[in-house]
Amino acid sequence: MPLLHEETVKKQGYTLHLINTDKYKTNTIIWKMKAPLEKETVTYRALLPHVLQSSTKKHPSTVKLRTYLDQLYGATLQVDLSKKGDYHIITLTIEIANEVFLKDTTPLLQKAVQLLKEILLEPNADNGAFDSETVEKEKRTLKQRIKSVYDDKMRYATFRVTEEMCKDEPYSLFVHGELGQVDDITQKSLYSYYERALNEDELDLYIIGDIDKAEVESYCDVLRFAERTPKRSSESVEKNNIEVKEIIERQDLKQGKLNIGYRTNIRYGDSDYFPLQMVNGIFGGFPHSKLFINVREKANLAYYAASRIESHKGLLMVMSGIDDKNYEKAVNIIKEQMESMKNGDFSDQEIKQTKAVIQNQFLETIDTARGLTEVLYHNVVGHTVINLDEWQDRIAKTSKQEIADAARKIEMDTIYFLTGTKEGTEK
Repeated sequence: MPLLHEETVKKQGYTLHLINTDKYKTNTIIWKMKAPLEKETVTYRALLPHVLQSSTKKHPSTVKLRTYLDQLYGATLQVDLSKKGDYHIITLTIEIANEVFLKDTTPLLQKAVQLLKEILLEPNADNGAFDSETVEKEKRTLKQRIKSVYDDKMRYATFRVTEEMCKDEPYSLFVHGELGQVDDITQKSLYSYYERALNEDELDLYIIGDIDKAEVESYCDVLRFAERTPKRSSESVEKNNIEVKEIIERQDLKQGKLNIGYRTNIRYGDSDYFPLQMVNGIFGGFPHSKLFINVREKANLAYYAASRIESHKGLLMVMSGIDDKNYEKAVNIIKEQMESMKNGDFSDQEIKQTKAVIQNQFLETIDTARGLTEVLYHNVVGHTVINLDEWQDRIAKTSKQEIADAARKIEMDTIYFLTGTKEGTEK
């Protein structure tokens, strides 16, 4: 049975993506703004969506806006920031009840689109400046958000290995911006950046639910933006014959964090992207993977050991928590597992099991409107088109040889160890 079908429509200044399905009891509107990651703008972009969602001209306080959402049968509004490759993505999500299930005939979806228009085009601003109270409140919250990464050592280690590995590359920038830049942002400078973003970003609107496509398309006529040719990030240079960096950082903590970054030299849309998904699954993506079994279970060296891939930057990241004294052993066993992948030292059973888990995970992801949108949005970022059925089919058809070939393209780049010991890796 074919999976959900996406229909795209070019609107004024943005692309509308319509997914008609009776799978969900709610209708979901997801707005995405994409621009290249840049040091000069990263903190502005981190602050902007939170200011926009706090209030609008018509609902000039957070309380008034949230009260209005409650009146729309408990509609929800959320914002999020992410990095995909060398791009910075702003996401705004409105989830609203489907009026089909209500006795009331209020056109809820139309009202939700109208609310999106208010948030984006009628913000709480005057004379080229956002409301000062809103901006100052959100600046304080943003500072806390940036500082919080230092309190969660798992997140901190992931941030630091990325920062060291991608030094002098846009991807090294923190998704929530830089603490030292927050105070310099004013109501006027943020508004000026807001205008620039609406004029230059690549804009995409996803509407998912039990919808009438022609009707929804007409609702979206209220959203009009300047036509643009979106900026593309400068393509990352592939790195070969890398000299592996080893970074040891000491803090007062009980459990060491060992993170290792690899360059995969493979990106979403490449012919070996799906074999790379299999490499990650067998290597460290799941509880049956080599890292989990060999580093955590057999050698008893790690509290956790896993890996994940960054599809648009071409990275594979290993995350593990270890006792400081086990540093050398853990690094060596992780290296051995990657070598076994390159040598094709994995069984048909491992392949079969990994394919089943990836397929199940994929189906679980697209079982929610937000997860479905994230999968589909890969095509926008990757400038390619891979539909949902093709996704499943290409995983199913991946061969052992293709998996080993993809693994052989992977190169270790950076070993980062956050340790509590004063004398390096010895106790």
